Amino acid sequence: MAERPVRKKPQITRAHVVRTERLTPHMTRVVLGGDELAEFGAGEYSDHYVKLLFPVEGVSYPEPFDIEAVRRDMPREEWPRTRTYTVRSFDRAARELTIDFVVHGDEGLAGPWAARVRPGEEIRFLGPGGAYVPDPAAGWHLLAGDESALPAIAASLERLPEGAVVHAFVEIADAAEEQKPELPAGVEVTWLHRGDRPVGEALVEAVRSLDFPAGDVHAFVHGEAGFVKELRRHLRLEREVPRERLSISGYWRRGHDEDGWQAAKREWNQQVEAEQESGPAAGAAA
Repeated sequence: MAERPVRKKPQITRAHVVRTERLTPHMTRVVLGGDELAEFGAGEYSDHYVKLLFPVEGVSYPEPFDIEAVRRDMPREEWPRTRTYTVRSFDRAARELTIDFVVHGDEGLAGPWAARVRPGEEIRFLGPGGAYVPDPAAGWHLLAGDESALPAIAASLERLPEGAVVHAFVEIADAAEEQKPELPAGVEVTWLHRGDRPVGEALVEAVRSLDFPAGDVHAFVHGEAGFVKELRRHLRLEREVPRERLSISGYWRRGHDEDGWQAAKREWNQQVEAEQESGPAAGAAA
């Protein structure tokens, strides 16, 4: 009988807030530091992410902290709540991890935390995960997303070589939300101001109207699940982008908090993929 693979213990890092910075009216940067970051494994991908662990108010957790023991021995309502965020950058020498948060007043959990947290406060997180980095051999690159995808898009653009052919679209609320990442020569971002339009509408229009350059495309499309679904269909069926050349997923979904969205996300992705993978055959038959 084959032995069962050993399940890897989740990597938990404890860090403290070094400093914070308000980048735009609705984007706040939090820089975390600490000795435990010496073993932090980010660097391979530009969409690395961590799962921040927010303790439930009034609940104490045994030390040393063990998330598996917490989930095994404590009732679910006392488990720390998790929120997933992209690693904007990681300076291993300085042991500093930078995360950017979209903040809309008191809405949500992580955004308000980022807005009020002060240097010295501690937080634990799981990770990193990640899977995407721009392929330097690609003929050109397509990157598209809303505010939630901006940290990963900016990190990806900063890793492209000078002269890379890139079409990068970021949908934001208005001009005040624009940022100025340090980009290679010749690489630019097209900022799409949403205004009163639904999230993703301007982004879908921009990608649909793009005159695709010749050559192999490597694409990264992330953000609100509704427009992600539309663009996945467009890219897979209408533009015939191979699945392996497309990193695409819904970071969030209107009307759901992360707990609800993560619980339904895998099934939703499988359903969307099945619907869209059946499209070419149906179209050919017609």
